[in-house]
Amino acid sequence: METILVQDKDDAVLDVLSLALQEEGFEVISVNTCDEKKILELIDQQRPHVVMLDIRMSDQDCIDVCKLIKLKYPHLPVIALSCNNNVHEQYNTNGFDGYIKKPFDLDLLYKIIRKHISG
Repeated sequence: METILVQDKDDAVLDVLSLALQEEGFEVISVNTCDEKKILELIDQQRPHVVMLDIRMSDQDCIDVCKLIKLKYPHLPVIALSCNNNVHEQYNTNGFDGYIKKPFDLDLLYKIIRKHISG
């Protein structure tokens, strides 16, 4: 079973994402903080196949965490979750492998996750 680490500051979004991913057969580790120590510790312990981080272009926390993940685990896919209108232009320059816009379409969510797990 593939494992996905999902981070979002909004507990309601985190719950919906976790349930949707579990329904699709993924094991989900959820966290509502973008604390770099906690996230890196979870990656070390759980070895997820994909990491999803909630990013806000005005808040550097998760962008910095993405960069740290990529330094330590360069092949681990990290996907940006964002409601920013320009995430499609900015995700790659911040080190993310892909992005999912909020509100998200579940079929698109699954397609993007599977692309990064299989690819």
